[in-house]
Amino acid sequence: MLQFPGRLWRGVVDLVTPSLCLVCQGAVEDPASLCVDCWAKLKLIDEPVCDALGTPFAYDQGAGAFSPAALADPPVWDRARAAVLFSDDSARLVHALKYRDRPEAGLLMARLMAGAGRRLLAEADLLVPVPLHYFRLWQRRFNQSAFLATALAAAAGRPWRADLLRRRRLTRPQVGLDQAQRHRNVRGAFALRDDAAAVVAGRAVLIIDDVRTTGATAAACAEVLRQAGAARVDLLTFALVPPAGRSHI
Repeated sequence: MLQFPGRLWRGVVDLVTPSLCLVCQGAVEDPASLCVDCWAKLKLIDEPVCDALGTPFAYDQGAGAFSPAALADPPVWDRARAAVLFSDDSARLVHALKYRDRPEAGLLMARLMAGAGRRLLAEADLLVPVPLHYFRLWQRRFNQSAFLATALAAAAGRPWRADLLRRRRLTRPQVGLDQAQRHRNVRGAFALRDDAAAVVAGRAVLIIDDVRTTGATAAACAEVLRQAGAARVDLLTFALVPPAGRSHI
């Protein structure tokens, strides 16, 4: 069973401030949680899903089934899963972790990711978060993807490394870019550390990120890992942006 390092954090937070819903700020028992109403608004992604893209199917098509989108344009990675569809409510969780210094939001996100990606986590040899450029890291003070990877690795008993992949150039924000622009923006932006190939070669690597929109960033990371000889590259994110909402995220 996956166990999260949240008990100590919960005790500390409860001493300092009352527990509030991470979305609406209403009263809740656990600081790393949502109220009943906000929980009901989350668009959880349940099986069955496309094995390659993690997009939900209307009906069960059998294990390992692929969607028409995955067959028409196969992704660089092998399998992908996400916990929720991106919406106003899931965006508030992402922003609470990313911009408002609310680590308890990350603990909830990681718990949901662990459920959606349980098979990928069980089969992963190594978890690798999507890296930030050092300037962006200096601005934000922490990497939200690395936070999620830390929680997931501790829960699943899997190793993780935040120092294998590096972002070697500062890219413009992806918000507002279309799919082609996003891919151009991150093309060649990632590289492995000099000694990382030996760590990656022959292993099943699971990329961790908070939100997947077009998959351009994940694809750029997966390509680098494949070139280094990774046996399999999977992807696990908290949220998946539906195609209709991509131009605004």
